Amino acid sequence: MKQSVVTLDLEGVLVPEIWIAVAQKTGIRELELTTRDIPDYDVLMRGRLRILGEHHLKLVDIQSVIASLSPLDGALAFLRTLRETTQVMILSDTFEEFAKPLMRQLEWPTLLCHRLEVVEGRIVDYRLRQQNQKQKSVEALRGLNYKVIAAGDSFNDTAMLAAADVGFFFHAPEAIKAQFPGFKAVDRYEDLLAMILAEL
Repeated sequence: MKQSVVTLDLEGVLVPEIWIAVAQKTGIRELELTTRDIPDYDVLMRGRLRILGEHHLKLVDIQSVIASLSPLDGALAFLRTLRETTQVMILSDTFEEFAKPLMRQLEWPTLLCHRLEVVEGRIVDYRLRQQNQKQKSVEALRGLNYKVIAAGDSFNDTAMLAAADVGFFFHAPEAIKAQFPGFKAVDRYEDLLAMILAEL
C-alpha cells in the first residue's frame, strides 16, 4: 500500500477568507471578491492591487486584520487528528507575508504558497511560486509514489482535486459543487475526516 499525503486548501477550509475579512474591516466591498467569484487568479489579484493602491492601504494594514483572525471552528482539532495519522500539506494561493499568524495558530503545518513584492510598505505586485502550483504540487507528490487525497472549496482548487488520487469539496458553494459534480462534497470536519481516513 502506498504512503499517503493529504493536501488542503487554506482559506475557506481551515481559516476565514482573508480578503473578505479585509473588506469587512475597511468597508471596501470590492475586496470581498474571491476565486469563488473570479476564477482567473491574475485578474482577481490585479484588481486587489489596484484597490489597495487607490485606498492607500499598506501591507501592515492587511496584516493587522489577519492578526485578528482565528482558524475556523473545529479546524485545529481536525488538523491535529489528521497529522497524527498521515502527512498533511497546505497548498494555498495566499502569500507568506499574510499566512504566518494563521500558521502559528494551526501549529505550523507545511505551507506552499506565493510571495508579495513590497516597496516601502506598499504591495506593488505578487510573485507566484509557479503557475498552477496546487496541481503541480499534487502531480509531484504522486510522482514520488504518494497517494494524494485533496480537499478544497473553490474554482482554484479543482485542478488540485482532479490531479489527486481522491478529491473532496469542503465548504464549497452550491454553484461550484453543481459545476463539478464528480467530487464528493461535505461541510463538517468530522465528515471530511471520515472520508479521508477511509482512503488511507
